[in-house]
Amino acid sequence: MRLIRMMLVSALAFTAVSAHADSKDVARLTQLLENSKTLSARFSQLTLDGSGTRLQETAGDMSLQRPGLFYWHTDAPQEQLMVSDGQKVSLWDPDLQQVTIKKLDVRLTQTPALLLSGDVSKINESFDISAKEAGEVIDFTLKPKTKDTLFDSLRLSFRKGLINDMQLVDSVGQRTNILFTGVKANEPIPANKFQFVTPKGADVIQE
Repeated sequence: MRLIRMMLVSALAFTAVSAHADSKDVARLTQLLENSKTLSARFSQLTLDGSGTRLQETAGDMSLQRPGLFYWHTDAPQEQLMVSDGQKVSLWDPDLQQVTIKKLDVRLTQTPALLLSGDVSKINESFDISAKEAGEVIDFTLKPKTKDTLFDSLRLSFRKGLINDMQLVDSVGQRTNILFTGVKANEPIPANKFQFVTPKGADVIQE
């Protein structure tokens, strides 16, 4: 659950060949992200420490809709749900019967979900970007230009024009790998998918 909690906290408050964004790489990444107005998929997530030791392995499903709407549900036994309606983010922890609600920080550097669902028209203002292509796969390496970010580097990998996987590396070398399967783009998603309804009797924390 470390990543989903980090994504909430941060939202609220492949080989790189260059240290600077190449205009063609920026344009290509922007186009790939903007081509998917909606996304839905299953995901599997693996977190490793700096030495490669497994720390956590989870799976779940996610849905995204531009701009700024996302639904990220992690399966039991470590179930959690994070939902953004574009204005606020709700994190539901059924084990604790607790929901935390905070205002959404729309900076792309603050959460991978926002990078995939947010306004990417000025993505080069937030990241140095480089790309490497091999056959039907293209990998983008993004390095934030500011220090107050969730990750030190992020790799986005696309296969046949759709997001395939991503890897985040933090300041201590911890890696989080997320693989997406059954990816569907530009299919209608019900509006209520991005509206969190607080369960009866739940503790609510507003921050």
